[in-house]
Amino acid sequence: MKPVRDRRSSRWDTHREQRRAELVVAAIEAVRAHGAGVGMDDVAAAAGTSKTVVYRHFQDRTGLYVAVCEAVAATLVTRIRAAVDTARDATGSPHAMVAAGIDAYLWLIESDREVYRFVVHRPLLDSGTTDPVTDLTTVIGDHVAQVIDSAVHDPRAARSWGHGVVGLVRGAADDWLARPDGTTRAELTARLTDLAWTGLAGLRTPEVTP
Repeated sequence: MKPVRDRRSSRWDTHREQRRAELVVAAIEAVRAHGAGVGMDDVAAAAGTSKTVVYRHFQDRTGLYVAVCEAVAATLVTRIRAAVDTARDATGSPHAMVAAGIDAYLWLIESDREVYRFVVHRPLLDSGTTDPVTDLTTVIGDHVAQVIDSAVHDPRAARSWGHGVVGLVRGAADDWLARPDGTTRAELTARLTDLAWTGLAGLRTPEVTP
């Protein structure tokens, strides 16, 4: 039988959750200030506390890293969904919806490069821990699959294609970040959309117009 918690114990839950959220925000600010190689001392300083307090809320570095990844995932997925929905409402074009989703992904890199590097390079992640970046990619891939399925009406196939598109974008985006050559976000969005759509256009049902 699960023990019943009294109010003296449960009344602090909201406070703990709020404090965890504040520490995650502080960690992200520390990454922006010190780069993707930020250390726990930097995080604690940004939060105005000690490493002991940070560990009290996250147990270890991995716990904090996972929490940061979850926050980044929530922000990115929300932005992608909003961009795709806006494109759908404005044009009704699956092509425009794909372009909007790709551009929203690239936005994170352009606007928050050190945070993106932090998520991808996993500096605080202990070996053997489940990779939160994979979880992030899965969430985005599933959403893209839903967009594709609205055109092809084949959920299983759409899932494969959706994750394929996300892999394509992430690979090119990582190279864009690591080896800048003057390509703008708009240019990369257009190139990746054209490449993805070359394949996706052949999957359209007759009634769908790009």
